[in-house]
Amino acid sequence: MQALIAPLATQAAEDGKLNPLLPHTIEIVLSLVVFGLLFFAVKKWVVPNFETTFEERTKAIEGGLAAAEDKQAEADAKLADLEQQLADARHEAARIREEAREHGAAIVAEMRDQAQAESARIVEHGKAQIEAERQQAVTALRAEVGSLATSLAGRIVGESLEDDDRSARVVERFLVDLETIEASAAAGNGAN
Repeated sequence: MQALIAPLATQAAEDGKLNPLLPHTIEIVLSLVVFGLLFFAVKKWVVPNFETTFEERTKAIEGGLAAAEDKQAEADAKLADLEQQLADARHEAARIREEAREHGAAIVAEMRDQAQAESARIVEHGKAQIEAERQQAVTALRAEVGSLATSLAGRIVGESLEDDDRSARVVERFLVDLETIEASAAAGNGAN
């Protein structure tokens, strides 16, 4: 650079005038020395500090990214585990509902069978009670009819039929004839 400036400075000196656009050689040399010292100082002390700071930040960022990736992988694993647990819980709930439904159906069937058995028992008990009452009514009716028939026959004949054996035979024969008539009437209605 000095080679370029020197011809211009010599030409200006020859002309006797100083060119205001051209700096003095001493200023240029002094500027170059100061620039070199500044460059050396920046390179020696400032740049290593910047590089150390940049390296630390890079490591911190890379460490943070690695930690974030690890946390993301851990979160993905936990999410997959939770989804599996949720699926298992849903499956278990479905199984429990199905068991409850089957158990409920079994209880309903058992209660229905018990109700039918109880109903049949009540009907049989009712039939037995009705039959017993019917037998009591027939017995009471026979005794009443017997006494009425004996009393009526005694009035018709004009003598007392107080003999128990004879009156019992007359009443029995009357009732048997009555039952025979009823049975033949019922058979006649059933054939029609």
